[in-house]
Amino acid sequence: MTSIIQKPSTHPLVDIIERVESGGALLPDSETNVIEVVGVLKSYGVVLDAYWRNLIYVAQEQFLNPFPFFKYFNGELSPQKLLKHWWHDRINYELSEYVMKSMLWHGGGGLDTYLDSPEFSERAQKAIEAKIKANLPLRGLSRLFPAFLLEQVRQMAYYSVLGQFWEVMSPLFLDLSDRYDRGEIHTIPQVVEHVLAGLVAAANNPITYAVEIGNQSYEIIPKSAGLTFLTDAAVPYVEAVFFKSFPFRGTVSYNAQAHQIPQEQKQFSYGVLYADPLPIGSAGIPPTLLMQDLRHYLPNYLHALYCQSPRGEDDLRVQICVSFQKSMFCVTTAAILGLAPYPITTSDPTQQQANRTYLEGWMDRLLDSRLPGFQVCDLRACEL
Repeated sequence: MTSIIQKPSTHPLVDIIERVESGGALLPDSETNVIEVVGVLKSYGVVLDAYWRNLIYVAQEQFLNPFPFFKYFNGELSPQKLLKHWWHDRINYELSEYVMKSMLWHGGGGLDTYLDSPEFSERAQKAIEAKIKANLPLRGLSRLFPAFLLEQVRQMAYYSVLGQFWEVMSPLFLDLSDRYDRGEIHTIPQVVEHVLAGLVAAANNPITYAVEIGNQSYEIIPKSAGLTFLTDAAVPYVEAVFFKSFPFRGTVSYNAQAHQIPQEQKQFSYGVLYADPLPIGSAGIPPTLLMQDLRHYLPNYLHALYCQSPRGEDDLRVQICVSFQKSMFCVTTAAILGLAPYPITTSDPTQQQANRTYLEGWMDRLLDSRLPGFQVCDLRACEL
C-alpha cells in the first residue's frame, strides 16, 4: 500500500509505524527472525497445551481446596510423577499461575467488571455454600472472613479464563509451525497474518466457567454474562502480561523507600515486551521458568541456530528469551491490527490519519521496550 498521509510523523519510532502501515510488523522481516519466531512458538504451543490443561483442572477439580498439594498432577498422582516433580523434571506450572495472578491483579475488560458484580457474588456464594456444607473448618473461616472465599472463587475464575485463552492459542501456534514445515510460511508478515486470523476466528467464543459439586453444576460465569474470547480474555491478557506484569523479585527492591517500583499501577512496564533476558537460573524469576520449559521442545532447526551463536548452549535460556520476545512482538502486532480503528490497508486519508494516531499511541508505550533493539540486531550479531 502506498501511504498518502499528508501529515508526517515525528515519532521516534516512525520507521516502525510506516512499516506496519505498509503491511509489515513491529519485528523486521528476515530469515533469522522467521526461524526464531516460528521455532519458539512451536515449543510454546506444546508448553501452553500443558499449561491450559492444568489451569482448567485446578479451576474445576481443586475448587476451594484449602491445601491443593497435588494440583500440578492433574489428578494423575503416582510415585514416578512425584519423584519427577521433586527432581524438577517437569513442566513449571508455577509460571502459568504467575501469569494468572498478573491478570487478576491488573484486571481490565468485561471479566473484571463481572467479577465485581452482584450477579457474580450471588452465583459464587451458592457454590461456596455447597462446597463448605460439610466442611466445618471452612464454614468457620467463611463466618470469620466473609470475603475470603469469595476472593478465592474470583481467582478460580481467572484460572479458568486464562486456561480457555491458552486453549485457543496453543493449537494456533502449533498450526503455524505445521504450515512453516509445509513451506507455507516464509515471512514475519505471514506469521502475523496467521495469528490475526486465529484471533479473529475465536473473537466471539463465549467465556464461561462452571464447577461440579456433588451432582449439581454451579455456573460461576454463565454464557449470559456475555464474556467473549477477544475482548474479555485476549485484550486483558496482552495488557497485563505483555505490558504491565510484576517486578521480578531479586531484580528490583520492593522496599517503598528505595523507589525502584512505580507508585502507580498503571505505570508498570515489567511485561514480556520489556523484560531483560537475564541469564538467571533462580526459580524466583518467572521468565526463567518459561525458558526452562521451552528448551525441552525446541525444533531441531532452532536449536541448530542457537548453537551457531558465540556461546552456543551456554546461554541457551537467554537466546530462547530473545526469540520469545520477538515472537510476542508478532502477537502484539496481530493484536494492534485487530483493534485498529480502520483496516490498515485503507486508502482513505482520514482513516489513515486516524490509524496513524492510533499506532503512535502504541509506539509511545513501546519506546522503552525491547522493540527498538530488535530493529538492527539479529540473534548472532546482537550483544545480549
